[in-house]
Amino acid sequence: MNAVFVLILGFIVAFIGYRVYAKYVDTKIMKADPKKATPAKMYMDGVDFMPTSKNILFGYQFKSIAGAAPVIGPIIAIQWGWLPAMLWILAGTFFIGWVQDYSSAMIAMRKDGASLGGLSHKLISPKARIILLSFLYFYLLLIAGAFGNVVVSTAIGLKAAPMAWLFMTIGGILAGQMIYRWKRDIVLTTVVTVVIALFGIWLGTIAPSNKIIGDALANSRWVWAIAAFVFCYFAAVLPIWRFALPINYVASYIVFLGLLFGIIGVFVLHPNFTLPAYTGFSIRIGPIWPIMFVTIACGAISGWHSLVSTSGTARQLEYETDARPVGGGVMFVEMMLAVFALVIAGTIYASSAEYGAAIAKGPGGVFAAGVSKFLGALGLPADTGRSYGSVMMIVLAVTIMQLVIRFMRIATSELLSDVSPVFRNVHIGTIIASILGMILVLTGWWQYLWVLFGGANQLMASLALMLVTAYLMSEGRPAAYAFYPMIFMFVTTVAALLYTSYNLLAKVFTGAVKGEALVGNTLMGFVGFFLVIAAIILAVEGVRAFNRYRAVQAQPAPAKA
Repeated sequence: MNAVFVLILGFIVAFIGYRVYAKYVDTKIMKADPKKATPAKMYMDGVDFMPTSKNILFGYQFKSIAGAAPVIGPIIAIQWGWLPAMLWILAGTFFIGWVQDYSSAMIAMRKDGASLGGLSHKLISPKARIILLSFLYFYLLLIAGAFGNVVVSTAIGLKAAPMAWLFMTIGGILAGQMIYRWKRDIVLTTVVTVVIALFGIWLGTIAPSNKIIGDALANSRWVWAIAAFVFCYFAAVLPIWRFALPINYVASYIVFLGLLFGIIGVFVLHPNFTLPAYTGFSIRIGPIWPIMFVTIACGAISGWHSLVSTSGTARQLEYETDARPVGGGVMFVEMMLAVFALVIAGTIYASSAEYGAAIAKGPGGVFAAGVSKFLGALGLPADTGRSYGSVMMIVLAVTIMQLVIRFMRIATSELLSDVSPVFRNVHIGTIIASILGMILVLTGWWQYLWVLFGGANQLMASLALMLVTAYLMSEGRPAAYAFYPMIFMFVTTVAALLYTSYNLLAKVFTGAVKGEALVGNTLMGFVGFFLVIAAIILAVEGVRAFNRYRAVQAQPAPAKA
């Protein structure tokens, strides 16, 4: 199979999904109204609620949802074969992925910018709010651990990445100042700040971290873990316009440009897939169902997106009609990023053995090598191309981490503020989240952490779809487009979490895990089981809510006088 055909198929799926399916849902079911006042306008506070141009918000949404998962997931999942991975990426996005992203933003807007906790209280029950917030906290902890591991491994393995990370941060902070304080033109701001970020990528090739701070520090997991969580600390405590929003905006261009020119490079080289289309139902990682479906994670459907869409995007959308391009459209772009990663893994190695040796060193190196190859087809030097690929990887991970810690801080306040007012303090909540995240990064086994994160991530997606279904039923609108994907994702992800958590704790209790890894892996195993129990309780509450809404809808309309 030629890679160009796969990319074209991806473009076709994205076009039909956005122009036909998403448009139908937007106009006929949700009935987006550009004249309705959105929470961004009604409650503008300059911190969380702020009307934002859909052009800026598109970049923010993309970099807020497109983390390392749509890259790492397909690169790992190709071990089952590129065909099942490709089919799930395309079908999952078309039928489930964009549905959750867009619909979550819409219902949050319609409910005054409520978070998922607030939505569960309004649409399901008061009990559901507490359970969902508890679920969210530990789910976010797994994301912090998984993506923190990616940042640390990439910074150690690709020494050019830290310098580019630094300059991207500088460019992002400058962008926030230029847009919201100096009121500069968005085009000028974009050009200046993106050039600063690109300069950092080039500078990283001639000033790698080991030349600046020495080999010992450059290879220390502690150094880069601390750097990552300090970065996240500022993102969590500063106003969103000052740090998280503009940095994600600038970072989106780094990823957009890499994706665009990388795809052009694929068309230039038009390579064939060298890895098998299908290797078998069960491999070392686990069976294709349910494990492959959660391994690909954000490349097809992601619960993380519902968090961004409700707690972030819905509070910044200027018009209801912006939800389709920002919520739905961005998910199709992320799908193409996942397809691109799949092409990289499937075409740049001569054999499965060569791929296996490369993946053993980490998926970040696989992605950087692929970006280098396809950008090289356009004349970019190999070292610069590899640096660009490494920067894309670290940017994809760290820009998600900063929002994770921010959301964990919010969840801490919502969960524990009644216990003690100290938990309302943004610094306390942020520090607690950062310490727990560092424990997983430094002591958890990577392969289990990733699959556990994927399972929790997709389970969160099913719960978000449950809230969407409840909203549609409460409004008397057709709910099938959200209800059936919810059922599939719930069953699949519960199975994946049980499978992974059981295997992990079995290794812990049989003595296969020793030393510092015992802490992280025991924590992961129990978190996995807790998430399953919480999800089942939420599902029961959801069924009760569905029945209430059905009963209300079934009542005859009052007779006219």
